Amino acid sequence: MAFERYLNNKQAFVFELDDVLYPQKDYLLQVYYLFAQFIEYAEQISADEILKSMQQTYLATGNEDIFEKTATQFDIPLKYKVNFDLLFLSARLPLKLLMFNEMLSLLQEITVERKQIFIFTNGDPMMQLNKIKQMEWHGLENYLTVYFAAETALKPSPEGIQLILDKHSLKKEDVLMIGKIKPDEDCAINVGVDYLNVDKLLVS
Repeated sequence: MAFERYLNNKQAFVFELDDVLYPQKDYLLQVYYLFAQFIEYAEQISADEILKSMQQTYLATGNEDIFEKTATQFDIPLKYKVNFDLLFLSARLPLKLLMFNEMLSLLQEITVERKQIFIFTNGDPMMQLNKIKQMEWHGLENYLTVYFAAETALKPSPEGIQLILDKHSLKKEDVLMIGKIKPDEDCAINVGVDYLNVDKLLVS
């Protein structure tokens, strides 16, 4: 495994959450499903049609402004934007969020080696915590320490990682950050720790 050299040389591993430990679309699509069901009940508009449209929109253009696009298409009153936003923060999902198989195996290996695992995520703390609570951790939740960048400064600021280093008496050379997007990499560069893009660990 390509990760072996990091496992041997590092003492702590810092992960982003979305699209790093699990596929973010699994959360988004379940929220869309719940919203579609709510609108069908409130406005008698087909939940199946709403969900199908939201899925197509997401695949084409992503999550940004998806409520507005859907509301325009189905003539959904804009007052329901509040409900949509609240669902993202606190939805009780029909299905557990499952980690990428490769990341589950990796976290298990790190745990066996008695090394530290941190989640340091850039998202809204309430929403990110909701995701974390609904993930299938296979017992690994007992070995995680979670930090929210919003409580210090968002990536690519080095403040949050520096806090982790200071609080847990870690040296920069003993830490590896694993992320997906440019702010993750820039954060690692700014604080001076090694960085690995998760794409190098995922086979698909």
